[in-house]
Amino acid sequence: MLAVWGGAAFAGCRDMAFEGTSYTICEVSSAADVRLFHSGADGALGSFAAVDKVLAQQGQRLDFAMNGGMYHHDLAPVGLYVENGIQATPLVTRAGPGNFGLVPNGVFCVGDRLRVIETLAFEAEKPDCRYATQSGPMLVIDGALHPKFLADSESVNIRNGVGTSEDGSRAVFAISNQAVNFYAFARLFRDGLGLPQALYFDGSISRLYDHDSGRHDAGFPMGPMLGVVVPR
Repeated sequence: MLAVWGGAAFAGCRDMAFEGTSYTICEVSSAADVRLFHSGADGALGSFAAVDKVLAQQGQRLDFAMNGGMYHHDLAPVGLYVENGIQATPLVTRAGPGNFGLVPNGVFCVGDRLRVIETLAFEAEKPDCRYATQSGPMLVIDGALHPKFLADSESVNIRNGVGTSEDGSRAVFAISNQAVNFYAFARLFRDGLGLPQALYFDGSISRLYDHDSGRHDAGFPMGPMLGVVVPR
């Protein structure tokens, strides 16, 4: 189970073993400055380094970041995307192809609380989110694993996602350091971390930036990214 929350806005990233698989988890409280990033003056930012360059102009930097939702070939977000209170793309409520369309999917919402909300529940509630990103599938819904996950599935990949506490006071972001299937990844959030809601972000392009450890996963340009911002 996850260690008791220590009270810091960002508790940092650490490695964790669960059922023989290594993960890196990063714990964030609702007091942290959690933001989503996509575009700058010249279009999609595409990388953690580009985000950090923009923040440097404001005397800030990234403390932690990861890819934050799926995107099209042009790096445009798939599904709902809200940045600094402005909606760039709308909520998608229908089932569809690929992992995103494997309903139920959901939304990670940054407001007064940090919440993962199933898509249809989000549509009905219409919560106020300063930042929001839709992705899919949901990993854990009200304490239950996604009904289409199979324990013996041979579809394995490096995967990343986010889970939130019942009261919305904290979120735990996780990336696997080994290839895992959806079932194992979902169980990390529910049984390893004790979180009732969790959302999948992506697979083969899953990446993490951690200022303190020096980890900076590189690769092809990304669409939405999320991170914790601190003074430089």
